[in-house]
Amino acid sequence: MADRIRKTIKTIKSKKLEPDFDPSMKTLLRIMKAMTEHGAKGKTQLSRYTNLNYARLVKHIVWLEKKGLVESIIEDNKVNVALTTRGRKFASMISKII
Repeated sequence: MADRIRKTIKTIKSKKLEPDFDPSMKTLLRIMKAMTEHGAKGKTQLSRYTNLNYARLVKHIVWLEKKGLVESIIEDNKVNVALTTRGRKFASMISKII
């Protein structure tokens, strides 16, 4: 089980975005708000909380991971996405702007 989870995390981290990927601030705000209110959750749960298409959510999560704003963690044999310290600061800033 642990090996499968490690492979999943490795796959998530190796995902590549299109070079011209431009994240939506509105989408980032929805993701950050959900993570601030609900804590670390799996991508499927985040998709439900944010009312975003799973594929669109994942692209934004990968972007956020590459920027060091979120990280994948293992909780109860499940891969969850959590805000980093830098991510919490970012969430606080964009919630004031938008």
